[in-house]
This record gives sequence, C-alpha cells and structure tokens, in this order.
Amino acid sequence: MSKNIELYEESKRYAPGGVHTSIRNVNPMKVFTKGEGAYIYDAEGKKYIDYQAAFGPIILGHSHPYVNRKVIEAIERTDLYGVGCTDLEVELSRKICQHVPSAEQVLFCNSGSEATYHAIRLTRAITGRAKLIKFQGCYHGWHDYVARNMLSAWDMIGKRDPGSAGMMDEAIDNTLICTYNDLDDVERTFKENPGQIASLIVEPIPHNIGCIMPQPGFLEGLRELCTKYGALLIFDEVITGFRHSIGGFQKVAGVTPDLTTMGKAMANGYPIAAVAGKREYMQRFNTYPGGDVWFAGTYNGHAVGTAASIATLELMENEPVHEHIFRLGEKMRSGIRTIHERLGIKAYVAGFGSVWTTYFMETEPKHYAELQQNDAELYVAYRRKLIDKGIFKMPMNIKRNHISYSHTDADIENTLDIIESVLKELIVK
Repeated sequence: MSKNIELYEESKRYAPGGVHTSIRNVNPMKVFTKGEGAYIYDAEGKKYIDYQAAFGPIILGHSHPYVNRKVIEAIERTDLYGVGCTDLEVELSRKICQHVPSAEQVLFCNSGSEATYHAIRLTRAITGRAKLIKFQGCYHGWHDYVARNMLSAWDMIGKRDPGSAGMMDEAIDNTLICTYNDLDDVERTFKENPGQIASLIVEPIPHNIGCIMPQPGFLEGLRELCTKYGALLIFDEVITGFRHSIGGFQKVAGVTPDLTTMGKAMANGYPIAAVAGKREYMQRFNTYPGGDVWFAGTYNGHAVGTAASIATLELMENEPVHEHIFRLGEKMRSGIRTIHERLGIKAYVAGFGSVWTTYFMETEPKHYAELQQNDAELYVAYRRKLIDKGIFKMPMNIKRNHISYSHTDADIENTLDIIESVLKELIVK
C-alpha cells in the first residue's frame, strides 16, 4: 500500500470519507505534505507543478516567504481580542476601499460562503423583498440561499435542483435560476416576479464551471436591469477578486455592483473573506450603531488573515504580480492552442488572465447547458494522465486551472511538453 493510500485509509477512520470538504474526494487520491512556490509534494515525496492552487487562493505561490513573514510578525505581537478593532483591520479595510470600485466600506469574515450569506440577507433587509436571482452553474457557497442548480445533471438544468438534503423549501423556492449571458431571460424573470426580487448575485466570470466569459454588454445589462427593477446587484468576486485585478473583475469590466463578496486570492491561502459595498448599505449591518442586519463572528478580522491579506495586496501594489501571471496565462493558452492545431485536435481553450481550461468541444461555451458538448470522460482522463506525469490539475470535469506569481516560463514550457505527450497518448492514433 502506498503512503498516500495508507494515510487516506487512516483518515477515513476519523473523518467521514477521509476529507474535510466534499469536493476533495477525488481519484487519484493524494495526501499532500508540502507546498513551496509553484510546487506541491505528496506523502511519497512526488513533486507536482500545481495548477489547482487550492481552487484559486494561491496567487503568489505556496508558503510565500513575504506573506508568511508578515503573518509571523503579526502573531508574535497580536492575535484575537473579541472587542474593539485592530490596527491590521484598519489597514486592510483602507486598502480594499482604495482599490475595489464598489467598496466604500467593508466587513471581514472567514469564508466566501459567509460573505455571500451576509450580502444576500442585507439586500433582503434593504429592499423588503425575499427573492434572489442566481445563474445555472454558478457557485456562491454552501448555504440554503444559493446551494441549488450548481453542477446540475443535464436533465435538471433550470429545474428545481437543490444541492443538499435538509435544505429549507422556502430558501430553495425563493432563489430563481437564470441562464448566464442571456439578458432576455433575466428580464423575463424580473417581469414574472414584479416587486419581489431583492438582488441578483453573479460570478462575473463563472469559474465554478471553468471559464465562461461574459459576452459584450452582459454585465452592463445586469447593472441596468437591477437598477430598473429596484434590485441590488451582487458581484461574487470570491474567485475573480484580486486574481484578475487588485480592483476585482469589476475594475476590468468597468461595471460597479452594489455589493461585492471577496475571498480566496485576497490572502494567498490564509483564511479570510469580505463583503463590501456602498456606505449607505453597509451601515445597515449592526456593527454600525442602529444597524438592524446582524453581523458577527468570533474570528472575524483575526490577525492571521488580515496580516496575510495586507502582505498579499502589498505585493500586488509593488511588484508586477498581475503582469507576470497574465503573461504566463497567455503563454499557456496560446501554447495549448498550437499543440491542438499541430495534432489536429478539436478543442476550445478558454481562459482569462491567469486562469484557463481546455474544453473538449469545438466551440466556445456561453453558458452551462452548452457544456454538455464537452467530452467529460476525456477531460478527466486527460487530467489524470497529467497528474501521473507531475502536473496537478483537479481531476474533475469542467474545473479551472490557475497560475501563480511563483510559476516560471520554464514551468509553462515543461507543462506544455507534457500536455503534448499526454494528448498524443489519449487522442492521436
């Protein structure tokens, strides 16, 4: 029995399924013991170039020395008080409000799911309405408000598809499902629910299903429709925020939502998340005297997360982080396209900035339903073969890959060589 499997079997004795987040239970099962820069190492000492990046938080590289040093400095003098505020919270709040267009004020929590929960409840308080619009295939966390119509079976697209047993019917049925990149569908939904929709929440780029890009005018159209029908627009930038720009994808797109949720890349893998928005809305939270929307959390603004986030943003401010990861992202995408042309493979390489994925289909997908054309069996087999050869991508269908500031041109070139060899094994006869 390999060391990976031995440790996994032991883990299953103490934790249901042996993992502590459901999506981590994949084949092949690896137990990771070290991360350094662009590389991760399993329990047997095998080294992988990592493009999973913990689903996106690792934007600078694993165990980044500057971030780690700043965290160590912070916890040597401060930790958690449960009263008042800290200098680290003040500094990080200032940075976020400086860089993110929608952020006039910000509050910290500990996960993206918490952030979206708070944002949605706030919009219901502001508008006095109950219903919410989300898009088929998008993911906004584990709570009842949004845990439906995520990676739906193809015959459940657009239908009532709760993601978990135990969800409240009221929560499921007050969440309305629309098709991404379809403004007519969104307006039809507003018209069918007059005066009932509190907010619309959207991943500006639906990275939960790889990388579906917003078509020209789509995000602008959502802004206009929310304004027209009196609903608040929430950009869930837990993935896109800070990875695509220090100001979030809203800065890139030039579209300002009413509220924004952030997490993942804001602290290079340390746990912290945030909800931000217009001052008049944020002051409805009861952190503000007289506010009537509850906001609480023992670990909110902990020194570890705030110090890590300050350090991460400092590097983005002072070093060419986004220039580097965008350049390598384009090098990867163009390199894969060249390989496909050389081998005569029909596939679509999607991506933005440091993110990419290869859909094994001939045309660009515009929304979740079109991903039925992707060859899921080949998609997963391809990734498993890459893992065998030291390239780690999540071995699941329609999942994105990420490049960090620690990746090098040599890493990309090595990866492209291995990609070509794997595609020859799998496809070229």
